[in-house]
Amino acid sequence: MQFVQITLFILLSGASFFLFFKQAKVIYDNIMLGRKEKIHDDPAWGLQQMLIIAFGQKKMFKITSAALLHLVIYVSFVITQIELLEVFIDGVFGQHRAVYHFFESHRWLFFQQLYYLSINMIEILSLLTFAVTIAFLWRRNIIRLPRLNKPEMDGWPRKDANLILLFELTLIICIFSMNIGDRALQLKGGNLHYPALNGGGFLLSGSIAPLLTSLPEGLLIILERFGWWGHIIMVFVFLNYLPKSKHLHIMLAFPNTYFSRKEPKGEIINMPQIMNEVKSMFDDSFVAPEVEGEIKFGAKDANDLSWKNLLDAYSCTECGRCTEQCPANQTGKLLSPRKIMMATRDRIEEIGLGIREHGPDFSDNKSLLGDYITKEEILACTTCNACVEACPVTISPLEIIVELRRNLIMEAADSPAEWNNMFTNLENNQAPWQFSREDGLNWVDDMN
Repeated sequence: MQFVQITLFILLSGASFFLFFKQAKVIYDNIMLGRKEKIHDDPAWGLQQMLIIAFGQKKMFKITSAALLHLVIYVSFVITQIELLEVFIDGVFGQHRAVYHFFESHRWLFFQQLYYLSINMIEILSLLTFAVTIAFLWRRNIIRLPRLNKPEMDGWPRKDANLILLFELTLIICIFSMNIGDRALQLKGGNLHYPALNGGGFLLSGSIAPLLTSLPEGLLIILERFGWWGHIIMVFVFLNYLPKSKHLHIMLAFPNTYFSRKEPKGEIINMPQIMNEVKSMFDDSFVAPEVEGEIKFGAKDANDLSWKNLLDAYSCTECGRCTEQCPANQTGKLLSPRKIMMATRDRIEEIGLGIREHGPDFSDNKSLLGDYITKEEILACTTCNACVEACPVTISPLEIIVELRRNLIMEAADSPAEWNNMFTNLENNQAPWQFSREDGLNWVDDMN
C-alpha cells in the first residue's frame, strides 16, 4: 500500500509540475513577443524595489483595510509553505511527519518544540485566512464593492476571483482535517498506520480532536488521509490554475517590481525615431543609428508594445485600484486602466495562440487598438499618473495608453480637431497657443 501511495504521489507531482512549466513557457513566449527594451542595469536597485514593494507589500497599504486583509492571506501563504515542504517529503518517502520524527530520533528537543510552534502558527494563520476569505467573498458578492464590480469584471473575471477564494477555503478545510484526524488517532492510541507525534501540540485541532476519539480508527485514518491528499491535490490544482488566472501575480509581482523603471513614475519616454530626427536637425554631424525592420510609431497591436508592458499585463491582479483613482473613470468616461491591462493580456494570448498554431506570419486582421481598446478610451486619459501611483506592483497602464495614442496620431492621423490645432501651434509657434513667440509676453504690457 505504501509503494502504491509513493508511486501515485510521484506521478501526480511530476504531471503537475510538467503541465505548470509547459504553461509558464507559453506565458514567457507571449511576453517575449513584445519589442525589445532595456529597463535598467542596476540589480541592487531592482532587488530593493522587489523586496520593498513585492515582498514587503509597501504600496498595498495605501488602502489600509484591504491591505490588512491581504496581509493575513499573504503571510499565511508564505508560512504554510513550511508544512507543504513536509508534505512533499512525506509523499516521496512514504512517511508521516518525517521532519518531526527526524528531530525526535536525534533527540533535538529545541527543534521539536520549534516544529510544534510552526504547526500552531500555521493553524492560527489558517483560521484567520478562513475568516478573511469569507470577508473577501462578502465584499465581492454581498456588499459589491464598486471597484470590484466594474463592467470589465463581468463574466470570467468575477468567476475567477470567486473560484480562487473557494480554492483557499477548501485548502484550509483539508489542513484542519489532516491535523484533527492525526491528533484524534494519537489520543485514541492503538496500532496506528504510522508513528504518531509525541506530546500533541495542535493548538486548534487539538481542541476538536477529543470529540472524535469515539469514532472507529479506520474512519479517523480516512479523515486524516482525506486532509493530506486533499491538501496536496489542491496545491497541484492551484499551481496549474495560476497561469489561467489573475492570481499569476503571486509569481510575476516579483520580476515585475524588479524591472521597475528608474525614471519618475509617469514620465513619458521619448520615441528614439523622433528624438534622432530632432538631433539630426540641430546637429549636422549626428548620424542616426540604423533601425532594423519597419519603423513604427507607437503601438497598434499588443506585440508592438514592449515586453515590459506585456509583463505588466500578466502581473495585473485586477484589484481595480487604478480604475478607482482614475479621474476620467470617476467622471463617467469609458476609460478604465484595469480594462486596458486586461485587454492587453487577452490580445497577446490570442496572438501567441495564433502563432503557435499557424506560424509566425499569423494574422487574424484584428488589433489591440480598435478591436479591444477603443479610441474613446485612450483619448479620455489625462496622463495624470494616478493609475500608476495606485498600483501595488508598479504596473503602468499609462505607458500602453500613450503608445496607442502615438499610433493613432502619428500612423493613422486620427486625432481630434482640437488636438490638431494644438499640434499646428506647437509646430509653428513652439507653444499650444495661436500667437507667435514674439507676442508671448504681451500680457505683461497689458498688466502695466
